[in-house]
Amino acid sequence: MSIVLDELLALLKLEVIEKGIYRGQSQDLGFKALFGGQVMGQALSAAQETVGSDRFVHSLHSYFLRAGDASKPVVYEVEDIRNGTSFSTRRIKAIQNGQTIFYMTVSFQCPEEGYNHQDVMPTVPNPDDVPSYCDFILENKNALPKSMREKFLAEKPIQIRPVQQYNWLKPEKTNSKYQIWLNTNGNLPDDLRIHSCMLAYASDFQFLPTALLPHGASHLLPNFQIATVDHAMWFHRPFRFDDWLLYCMDSPSASNGRGLVRGQIFNRQGELVASTMQEGVIRQR
Repeated sequence: MSIVLDELLALLKLEVIEKGIYRGQSQDLGFKALFGGQVMGQALSAAQETVGSDRFVHSLHSYFLRAGDASKPVVYEVEDIRNGTSFSTRRIKAIQNGQTIFYMTVSFQCPEEGYNHQDVMPTVPNPDDVPSYCDFILENKNALPKSMREKFLAEKPIQIRPVQQYNWLKPEKTNSKYQIWLNTNGNLPDDLRIHSCMLAYASDFQFLPTALLPHGASHLLPNFQIATVDHAMWFHRPFRFDDWLLYCMDSPSASNGRGLVRGQIFNRQGELVASTMQEGVIRQR
């Protein structure tokens, strides 16, 4: 396991303050605000601490209320909403500087047998045949804003290999579909809960920027505001995130200064393991 992956695992493992209250440290990825994936991964981690080991997350719904501060820790309060025969529900509030910055509702379920169908995984090149996003960063490091350069060039715990090579520094209009291969930079423990938190964390990578593709815009250009408003995720089948997952994203709509994106996540065997939806602010200042 790589050092940076160890650090991410530690970031998602929260300090217990008292029953139902947890504290997580923060990381600075080079943006002004706290990375939304961090808050989602930590909130899910906090909720998982309050349910039995026989129940696993099947859906989460999040609202980002205020920009978080990447230099300060986040406190998570977990409310026990319901414990049924098959399902458990939790509501999580994330707090910084005495203000609520984020809400999430999470539902857990005991595994059970039932009907089974799914969409077919698109045909794409294998991850070994696709250049890494890090290659793009290295080739364009001098064009990156100074505030981002050091963070972007550092080793990453999540590997990203875009199927469509898009130049975010010189954007051109294209269709609103974007596909990337994702996996962790090293092996993870045999615990589905850890893999779920990791995927919730990574599900925010390059997601909302998909809504910019039809407009030839980019979140890396000056004076551009991009921020998640809400994010939903459904976990369909067990998976491992230390093997490659294909994240297929598209944007069906943009209007009123907001972009809507949706995603499907497949494993290498073609199983649909998760689905995502997100809406966020996209504004050229």
